[in-house]
Amino acid sequence: MNAWRAAAALLLAASLASGAGAAETSLRFTLDRKFEGPAAPFLLPLDKGYYKAEGLNVSVDPAASVREAIERVASGEYDMGLADINTMIKFRDENPKEPVKAVFMVYNRPPYAVIGRKSRGVNSPKDLEGRMLGAPIDSDSFTLWPIFLKANGIDASKVAIENIGFQVRNPMLAAGQVDAITGLSFSSYIDLKDKGVPAGDIVVMLMADYGLNLYGSAIIVNPAFAEAHPDAVKGFLRAFVRGLKSTVASPESAIGYVLERTDSARKNLELERLKMVIRENLITPEVRANGYGGIDGERFAQAMDQLAQTHKFKSKPKLDEVFDPSFLPAERERKLTAGQATGVRD
Repeated sequence: MNAWRAAAALLLAASLASGAGAAETSLRFTLDRKFEGPAAPFLLPLDKGYYKAEGLNVSVDPAASVREAIERVASGEYDMGLADINTMIKFRDENPKEPVKAVFMVYNRPPYAVIGRKSRGVNSPKDLEGRMLGAPIDSDSFTLWPIFLKANGIDASKVAIENIGFQVRNPMLAAGQVDAITGLSFSSYIDLKDKGVPAGDIVVMLMADYGLNLYGSAIIVNPAFAEAHPDAVKGFLRAFVRGLKSTVASPESAIGYVLERTDSARKNLELERLKMVIRENLITPEVRANGYGGIDGERFAQAMDQLAQTHKFKSKPKLDEVFDPSFLPAERERKLTAGQATGVRD
């Protein structure tokens, strides 16, 4: 009889396990670039089982660009992803039949920047006059150049622009072939140092510090997936917030989840890149006051006015058209811990 009961118990356990597995919702998530330090908050909950605990079978894949990430989600190839919200808004305006939406603001401030070298005479925005700026003219960072010009009173006619490729802008600045470039702060700064440029010679002018009110990268969702699986979207965001808090609390531990996915990454570089993003893009006064994930309506309206300087909207969007806060975790879950609210250690 005891043997029969033991066998029955094992059969029941197997049945429950099978049922739990069958109940999992598959969710395909795309990043907007390769696996680097800033990917840690998405990978940590994957490896620690936070997504699983929400009944999700999640895959996280890299992408070649922000545009690719948006197109993947809009087409339904991927269910959710990370992408710059400004690029997403312009994509929606150009493709009104593909109403992909943001559901969680990750980078409260975007990493777009103008990066110069003191040895080339660049210390401030006005120093760009009379000098050479290297930029891929179709890059997201350069599309914001007119806003940066206006906000800082720079005479555009006095800045020479050289259209260069994405892969050569950092090497060209390191070699002194241009005086400054546009790009992502955490990408160019770390890469320039790695190429031998002294840290004290690098000037990173984060556009958010020089007049831009724009938000940055957000978690976006395919509308059909959100409608069919609202609990999966909510569960993903709950798990992500757990991973985000763990990453901010201990970047040194979180970076391991990135390093194990790429042979070429070096811990010191990727850890510095992650800490830079946490300090400059994730933890801001707005986030300290309101918690992770949300968008301030007044600031968003100002951001759209600025974006309209560089993009001719068919219809300038309202906040509720591009951002759905209904999937956000409870406010108490999104609040920063006491230590995170006071700052992030380097």
